[in-house]
Amino acid sequence: MKNLERRLLRAADIVVQDCLAVKKGERAVVVTDEPCRVVGASLWLALKRRTDPILIEISPRKIHGEEPPSQVASVIKTCDVFIIPTSHSLTHTHARIAANKAGARGATMPGITVEMMLRTLNADYGRIARLTATVCKMLAASKSAFIESEAGTRLELDLSRRKCQPDTGIIKHKGSFSNLPAGEAYIAPVESKSSGTVVVDGSFAPIGAVNQPVIIELKNGIITRIKGNRKMSAIFHKYGKREKTLCEFGIGTNYKAQITGNVLEDEKVLGTIHVAFGNNLAFGGSNSARIHLDAVIRKPSVWLDDQLIIRKGNFLI
Repeated sequence: MKNLERRLLRAADIVVQDCLAVKKGERAVVVTDEPCRVVGASLWLALKRRTDPILIEISPRKIHGEEPPSQVASVIKTCDVFIIPTSHSLTHTHARIAANKAGARGATMPGITVEMMLRTLNADYGRIARLTATVCKMLAASKSAFIESEAGTRLELDLSRRKCQPDTGIIKHKGSFSNLPAGEAYIAPVESKSSGTVVVDGSFAPIGAVNQPVIIELKNGIITRIKGNRKMSAIFHKYGKREKTLCEFGIGTNYKAQITGNVLEDEKVLGTIHVAFGNNLAFGGSNSARIHLDAVIRKPSVWLDDQLIIRKGNFLI
């Protein structure tokens, strides 16, 4: 147990020192919940070596994208640094967006586990950042994307005049933000122009690993039909068009990440792609929704305009 505690604290030190570069006297806060309590405590202990941090535990949210308590929103908006390891994602909440706009820098770690933290946070984030920046530059310069997979994905996206966001894990500037573990380039496609079929054969945020491929059919950017998973169908049945709108296209760039059924890590796996449905206001989109749910596709082939950049999950750049 002592060895595990030491390894976990070393990983937490990487977050505090290498990723966030926390300085002495900065106002720092960790927001966690019961499933992520051990990770949250390790981050708080690492922060204590540099500053006088606050540790807040909230009740687990019911779904990814649900807002935290208003008191928590106020605290992270007035801090210098926030770290949020919680079982459901606060990444695409108004509270997190407002905190960054107010100048706080920070990371969310939705669904983080001890095993994942020990393995993925020992990656070379300089290497990951370089590939992520290259992919992001290509996405930003492209007007369209086409994705296909042997499982049956055939998806066309309009990327015109949309900015790409690099998720590198380097969070050292005022107002900067990243997931941890990091490693993706992501963009908000034009919401009304996505069309085709997405076959999810990796994982889906509220469900985890999918036992068999799930077929999602899209028209004018909105889900029209889901086949192969009743639970996924039931989730979207509760919501309206905004929650059923394809809002994100991302490409994984982390060579240490593995498909585990946890979307936080799965969407970072080198050579995978993911799409999400719901809110994208935080990264250049125009769709305000109550949720943000990611779906991961294995071994895709990806064209940006007419250039093939990934063939069956392998980068060609």
